[in-house]
Amino acid sequence: MPRGELRIYLGAAPGVGKTYAMLEEARRRAGRGTDVVVGLVETHGRRHTAAMIGDLEVVPRRTVTYRGVEFTEMDLDAVLARRPEVAVVDELAHTNVPASANEKRWQDIQRLCDAGITVLSTVNIQHLESVNDVVAQITGTTQRETVPDEIVRAAEQVELVDMTPQALRQRMAHGNIYRPDRIDAALGNYFRVGNLTALRELSLLWLADKVDDQLDAYRAQHGISDTWEARERVVVALTGGPEGETLIRRAARVAARSKGADLLAVHVARNDGLAGADPAQLARQRVLVESLGGTYHQVLGTDIPAALLDFARGVNATQLVLGASRRGRFAQLLSPGVGVTTTALSGAIDVHLVTHPEAGRGRRAARMPAALSRRRQLLGFALTGAGMPLLTLILTVLPDLTLTNDILIFLAAVVGVALVGGLWPALVAAFGGSLLLNFFFTSPYHTLTIAEADNLLALAVFVGVALAVSGVVDIAARRTREAARAAAEAQTLATVAGSVLRGERPLPALLDRLRETFALRAVSVLELAADAGGRPGRAREEQAWRIVASVGDTPAGTPDAGETVVPVDERLTVVLSGRRLAAADRRVVEAFAAQAAVALRQERLAEEAATARPLAEADRMRTALLAAVSHDLRTPLASAKAAVSSLRSHEVEFDDDDREELLATADESLDRLHRLVANLLDMSRLQAGVLGVTATAIGLEDAVPRALDELGPGAADVTTDIPADLPAALADPGLLERVLVNVLANALRFSPPGQPPAVTASAHAGQVELRVIDTGPGIPEDEWEHVFLPFQRLGDRDNTTGVGLGLALSRGMIMAMGGGITPETTPGGGLTMVIRLPAAPVPGEPPGAPR
Repeated sequence: MPRGELRIYLGAAPGVGKTYAMLEEARRRAGRGTDVVVGLVETHGRRHTAAMIGDLEVVPRRTVTYRGVEFTEMDLDAVLARRPEVAVVDELAHTNVPASANEKRWQDIQRLCDAGITVLSTVNIQHLESVNDVVAQITGTTQRETVPDEIVRAAEQVELVDMTPQALRQRMAHGNIYRPDRIDAALGNYFRVGNLTALRELSLLWLADKVDDQLDAYRAQHGISDTWEARERVVVALTGGPEGETLIRRAARVAARSKGADLLAVHVARNDGLAGADPAQLARQRVLVESLGGTYHQVLGTDIPAALLDFARGVNATQLVLGASRRGRFAQLLSPGVGVTTTALSGAIDVHLVTHPEAGRGRRAARMPAALSRRRQLLGFALTGAGMPLLTLILTVLPDLTLTNDILIFLAAVVGVALVGGLWPALVAAFGGSLLLNFFFTSPYHTLTIAEADNLLALAVFVGVALAVSGVVDIAARRTREAARAAAEAQTLATVAGSVLRGERPLPALLDRLRETFALRAVSVLELAADAGGRPGRAREEQAWRIVASVGDTPAGTPDAGETVVPVDERLTVVLSGRRLAAADRRVVEAFAAQAAVALRQERLAEEAATARPLAEADRMRTALLAAVSHDLRTPLASAKAAVSSLRSHEVEFDDDDREELLATADESLDRLHRLVANLLDMSRLQAGVLGVTATAIGLEDAVPRALDELGPGAADVTTDIPADLPAALADPGLLERVLVNVLANALRFSPPGQPPAVTASAHAGQVELRVIDTGPGIPEDEWEHVFLPFQRLGDRDNTTGVGLGLALSRGMIMAMGGGITPETTPGGGLTMVIRLPAAPVPGEPPGAPR
């Protein structure tokens, strides 16, 4: 059975018309004769969306009971049994009720597709897992419901339903998205122009990446290797040399000229795994690339031009930036070089050859380390000095040996010397052996004269073979040693990277691992004073340096105090104390030093952000408080003053009923003012961390009635259901009463006439739960966190009193008492506030005993 297709309508924010567009497509297909059913559509009270369902067949929802509350969900089994050609299932990221077969709605949709049913669905950009944190940073709201990106990327079609921020806000103002009582709060918070613009850009960029994936898949499927310039992609080739930073900056400028261009850096490493480029240079260049918004890549290959072009074509690059050759002119005459070869083979990719200070200077050849240890080399020379004469003596006394046999025996001896001592002892053995063969075993004997041409050829072949074998043995030993060292360096780098990733503080973890790896006494990172850069000799003074990070005993305070000094940049230096490292180890240390500088920068940025956050929060609170004082506090003051002024007026005569009503208005306004001021003071105490909490055992059957009494006659119709055997809660009586008053007042304010709120209580897992249930308009799940922010009000001033502190203050107080408060959707519509508090211990019962 062929799998059904998935078509997703992606939007930047609620209200852009995703569900409407999905239903339009469903009606269009139904008009063509396709069997279409509506599995689930959430209209959110939008009449235009509800009207689009029209005569489409709707599968009835199933009712699920969870914790005594009824919910409605899509009836997956009914849709599967109905087996339509197309099913309409709204809100891809929705979380099902816990009693459902699948946790997420996208899992239900996968089952429908597996059954061969094509599904139309919707999702907002904020619900995609990869951008969830970015959306939270932009909007200040964390989305709890997310869907893995691979589910959306795997869809056969993803259509962006786009709308400009201004048009979306106009739709909001006309009441086409939210209820009138929520419009002002939405326009001032989530639906700000800046938020909508950023979310729109995020949606466009995500969809562009999805289109790139589809384009890459199409090109791979059809074997297309030519570059399609759908988007500018600039690739810069790095050799690990000092010219890399120049090339990166030039490539970044090239990419900056095209809006939205990608910058990629690539280094071609030898595919034998042996070290070639300077890892410290590559580490610094990688940091530079990433700081400029690019990405770093490393590929393996022996043919560098071919590897570069394969990578560039693989990423659909349009431009390739290379550095001018560092080889000398004579070397360039013998071989065209990487730049010229790459340009000749580049095809449609533009190649930029960038000059730099290192061009034409030739490659500085690194000092070739010895393949074998000095001890083995000395042993090889000793074997040559003693073994060759001894071998000659043995061969002279052995009868009936031809010159060919003698040469083969000497050749075996040279190979043995090469295995023991390496190249140079083998070379000495080869030339010494040729002289001994000539003197003792070729006629005329005991002279260096060679009478026969065959003997001359045999000796020449002997020398050539001996030299070749010696070179091969030496190269093999050298490669073995290089491979072992490369493996050790890689293991060291992996260990250090792992310690950094696992550590809470990357810089100390990095330095400590570096100290342990090289058995050092101490490692310190020194920073040069800002005024020491331009003063000769100042850098040698001890006062010019400051230790910004260190590990070990008695770290060096100046570069001169350490055995090994590794400069990172003009101001940062890593100093190693305890022993002097070999030159070969310095390359690895330089790579670590570059990473230490990055870790230091990240720590400082984190500290600056932590310092700025309280200041920004205080400034925001101060601004909001001034706005609240100028508006919300003035309202009850104005009402009270008007009532009192009317009573004092001699121009109007009031009867007893009018006077009673004016006094009630003044009293109510002053009560509101008292609650507002108390909330402001308590919020300031919470912000300062000085709110006093005295937790005692208190029964909810006593606390709830007191809160209802404080709310006055308006709370008389609230129904309560508190079991008689409910354990006492561990809470501060005064704070708990304030919390209950705030939450109950909020429920009363939004409950429709004739449907008062209900209060129920239960105990579970050592906690006491109190549920305040209303059947009012409710709050969308993506705005649940908004109601707990200070100075946030969902509704206009006619429906809400206060400065938006009630629920924020309630959550703070509950958390101070060790509990929590979370919203839930009331079955049938409305909002349920769940207050959780720790249950008070029962005398004689061990702590933590189940109840």
